[in-house]
Amino acid sequence: MKLDFIPVKTRIVHAPQDDITDIIDGLDIQDGDIVFITSKIMGLHEGRTAKITDTTKEALIEKEADRYLPYVNATGDFHVNLTVTQNILIPAAGIDESNADGYYVMWPRDPDASCRRIRDHLMSRHHIKNLGIIATDSHTTPLRWGVTGITIGLAGVEPLRDIRGEPDLFGRPMHITKVDLVDPLTSMAVLLMGESNECTPIVILRGYDGIPFSDTASMHDFKINPAIDLYSPLIDVLPQTTR
Repeated sequence: MKLDFIPVKTRIVHAPQDDITDIIDGLDIQDGDIVFITSKIMGLHEGRTAKITDTTKEALIEKEADRYLPYVNATGDFHVNLTVTQNILIPAAGIDESNADGYYVMWPRDPDASCRRIRDHLMSRHHIKNLGIIATDSHTTPLRWGVTGITIGLAGVEPLRDIRGEPDLFGRPMHITKVDLVDPLTSMAVLLMGESNECTPIVILRGYDGIPFSDTASMHDFKINPAIDLYSPLIDVLPQTTR
């Protein structure tokens, strides 16, 4: 199987709001592609911004997050808020000020809906049957330096493969395992996008047949209720916001 990750360099997308329709319309899309789009330009497209001089990041975090816990690094090097936002564990509710020229940029209000709109537009424009759209962000992994990619919204692709009941090498049935089909691909896409001045907010995956297409799949299929999550004892430490 041959597959290609194709980074797409674009113009600069500006705060406080910038219509990215020209960027989306300029994509070379083929049937069966999966398009990864950074949540930052999706947020900018929707005007999900706030001027840094008009507010504080902490105020925005409290507004956007379901749970948050202020944190000061033991060395005093940085301050950050650990949050649960849209049922995703992420620093600072996904709010970022890099490459935003004096603004904070927030996630799209409904990333799945944003992905669906882009998918519908591109499928109609290119007259194709199968297309996936995935909204991405960078996130950290506990006890490791560095950032990797995470999916925050999707449309058109199934995020999971349920292998419960399938036998292992010795015939023992699998009891709880579901395979995450999208985040490994998102991680690769985010690696190619870069984290600073690359101006590459989109990556197209072409030639990959390891993920089923679906008109109905969403992040709802992907997210675990915190009450039954393996990490619930840690998540419960984060106070709920009052919003």
